[in-house]
Amino acid sequence: MARDNINDILVFLAVARERSFTRAAAKLGMTQSALSHIIRALETRLGVRLLTRTTRSVSPTEAGERLLQNVAPRLEEIEAELTAISDMGDKPSGTVRITAIDHVVDAVLWPRIAPLLPLYPDLHVEISSDYRLVDIAAERYDIGVRYGDQVEKDMIAVRLTGDEPMMIVGSPAYFARRPVPASMQDLLKHNCICLRLASSGGLYAWELQHEGQALEARVRGQAVFTNVYPMRDAALGGIGLAFLPESLVGRHVRDGSLVSVMADWCPAFPGLHAYYPSRRNSSRALGLVIDAIRYKG
Repeated sequence: MARDNINDILVFLAVARERSFTRAAAKLGMTQSALSHIIRALETRLGVRLLTRTTRSVSPTEAGERLLQNVAPRLEEIEAELTAISDMGDKPSGTVRITAIDHVVDAVLWPRIAPLLPLYPDLHVEISSDYRLVDIAAERYDIGVRYGDQVEKDMIAVRLTGDEPMMIVGSPAYFARRPVPASMQDLLKHNCICLRLASSGGLYAWELQHEGQALEARVRGQAVFTNVYPMRDAALGGIGLAFLPESLVGRHVRDGSLVSVMADWCPAFPGLHAYYPSRRNSSRALGLVIDAIRYKG
């Protein structure tokens, strides 16, 4: 196969995975017109259409899907072998891509990774804040971070934190207007600050527990967000009640700017875990990052 085909296939794989010329161009640092030209040239050489394009979407054809499913893993094996050879040098190098929610990046990952970077100038870390349950293999991330019960069974998991206590919180100003809830029935009458789930598009049902029984509270309220920081800020501003990790709101409870309620209804979530695919050759760069972020408690 011509050497140019390999480079062009890599471009095709980026577009096919992103389902978007715009996102693929941004990821590759190329223009959309350059990507379109490369894909058209590849299709001409192969004699088949690889992508179906509409005004709203891009998707692989049957031939494109075959290329995506059968050729991409082989190229990834080559990339892994090249990384392993590079690791035989004196200095660990390469890029480690991580996906996690923004609060976890701020509270857990970055404080542990930042001291590592000055020690290894050839190590690069790319962190994406994402609330979706990302397929890290399909989207070419090296590490995902989620609560322990969300980690797929075929992944290697490394604990990052102890179990995470959750809290239902509201501001003193809010409780000056509304009674403190003591039961599920009380809670459902309150103005609750909701989280829109990125994966399903639905509203997150608060995962509570009382007297050993797991319960889902399908709360509603005036404010809906897609990440936890504005939820915390809305609670601090007296808008309503929020259900958030203790690591995000605990200090506000301790300084009195938030009040914790229904503590006996709030479970501790399984600790955060880093997870990654089982690979024959894991890079030294990946190993360094995993060792830096693992739970030391």
